[in-house]
Amino acid sequence: MDIIKTVSEMGQRVASARVAGETISFVPTMGFLHQGHLSLLEEGRKRGDLLVLSIFVNPTQFGQGEDFEDYPRDLQQDSALAQQAGVDIIFAPTAAEMYPSGYATYVDVEGITETLCGASRPGHFRGVCTVVSKLFNIIQPQVAIFGNKDFQQLAVIKRMVLDLNMAVEIIGMPIFREADGLAMSSRNVYLNQDQRQQALVLSQSLIQAQQFVAQGQTESAEIISHLKKEIAKYPATRIDYVQICHQLTLEDQTTIDADSVLLLAVYVGNTRLIDNAFLVPDND
Repeated sequence: MDIIKTVSEMGQRVASARVAGETISFVPTMGFLHQGHLSLLEEGRKRGDLLVLSIFVNPTQFGQGEDFEDYPRDLQQDSALAQQAGVDIIFAPTAAEMYPSGYATYVDVEGITETLCGASRPGHFRGVCTVVSKLFNIIQPQVAIFGNKDFQQLAVIKRMVLDLNMAVEIIGMPIFREADGLAMSSRNVYLNQDQRQQALVLSQSLIQAQQFVAQGQTESAEIISHLKKEIAKYPATRIDYVQICHQLTLEDQTTIDADSVLLLAVYVGNTRLIDNAFLVPDND
């Protein structure tokens, strides 16, 4: 396994792989790998001759007052896990390598970036789309694999790839959870023991909503109201959003149908956690 830190060297490796007729699969991350990331790498190993993992904490997707400086980083640990997962190349550039002096070009996807995380984190998806498009251009994968936990991000990237005619297949993989249901996230490390326990309200809320729908409740407002009251019972929590949306357009839905997805963003202490689940009525 090689660790590459410059765009030029990565470009040379990509060119060699393409000349050799190799398929490139790609998993973009910000590092501090956990089992959820490893499940993406496992899928990537199946889908490509050359498996590339990027580790880059992207400054342009963090807003003022967010945790860019504190975001957990451990390239040595990540490298060991990546090697075990069969990664061929880690691309780990610096911010200066990705955004050199005079950098002035950004990618905006309109519409679906203006709700949910986009509403509470202005500019976040501009940063995400910019760095992902750059990584796609540098690595030139045929397949790129993302986790469904970042549901809106996945929808935005699919939109960008479609609109800009990018020749890469986007694969979404299921959320990987701890034994008690908490969605795996690099930010979980921020939680103290009490906050970690209270954070379970996110996954419990998803289950509760699915039970309501299974019992015949199809009014989004009723489900959302109940979940907000339940989450508010936990003193460490602060709700960013609880929304039920169409899984493709991310538009709010008043009535549950086969295309509904429940999306949550909740602060537990100072840590912002997200989670989601599909809601499918029995008659669908």
